[in-house]
Amino acid sequence: MKNARKLTEGAILLAAFAVLLLLTIYVPVIGIIINFVLPLPFLIFAAKNNIKYVGAFLVAGLFISFIAGSFMGIAMLFVYGLTGTVMGYLLQKNRSRIALLVSSSLTFLAAVIILYVVSVIFFKFNLIHELTVAFKESAAMSQNMLQSLGKEDQIAKLTEQNNNMIKMVSTLAPSALIMSSILSVYIIQLICFPLARRFGVNAQQWGHFKDLSLPRSLLWYYLIAMAANMLLHPQEGTYLYLALMNLVYILEMFMVLQGLSFLFYIFHQKSVTKGLRVIITILAIVIPIFLYIIRILGIIDLGFDLRKRVGKKE
Repeated sequence: MKNARKLTEGAILLAAFAVLLLLTIYVPVIGIIINFVLPLPFLIFAAKNNIKYVGAFLVAGLFISFIAGSFMGIAMLFVYGLTGTVMGYLLQKNRSRIALLVSSSLTFLAAVIILYVVSVIFFKFNLIHELTVAFKESAAMSQNMLQSLGKEDQIAKLTEQNNNMIKMVSTLAPSALIMSSILSVYIIQLICFPLARRFGVNAQQWGHFKDLSLPRSLLWYYLIAMAANMLLHPQEGTYLYLALMNLVYILEMFMVLQGLSFLFYIFHQKSVTKGLRVIITILAIVIPIFLYIIRILGIIDLGFDLRKRVGKKE
């Protein structure tokens, strides 16, 4: 009787996954949003069952994915199915929300990297190379337009800017992939966890963003990476250069996150409206000088625990 109930529940969840997968693949506009709900059936099943049943569920999902979306369906199962399974299993084990985010992000990232390698080796499709080629073509069109308008003096400057941009995209591709994986998993949790609670899954909530405080060790890693970059002066294009540049970029993003959290804490203390908080966040993303100031705030907050000092003054 118990096995029959599990089979019924699994069949319903697989049917739901098949519908979500079809909408994601064949209805692009809606699929952008539904894309983040794909892990939900796997999350629910993994949170309620043992490894043996979860393995069988994944195998069944593999066949369903191939029928619904061929190789595209299998790829989406590989990324979102595995990520949802890891989330559900960790929820079953009552792991912390941070542990859930880190483990799920690593799973998502590993799945994306494996798919990227497979696409390069078997399908001869290199996404980063294609993006670089498209950017070069766009740059060439801009140069031709300036030439036709008679603005020869601006071509050299534009060419240099485009070359620097292409180098930056190629260099920071790994860190961009890591940060996008973390962001994707965060959005997945934000959408799927409230839905999972309706199906009896004990998915804990995040605390307030203003109370976020990253480990102080991140500040030491950041300072060490910056010092290594200044002292070693790695040659551009080497593995050491790529590793240090990506490490510094990722840690800078964490400092910005800490800085934004500290700002939100101050805004809460001073009863500043939520609208201003949103404006500051947008400015931080759009205007580099704001991003720099917020990063400095994050470094100071981690190093000197500004919140406690502000709290004491209050």
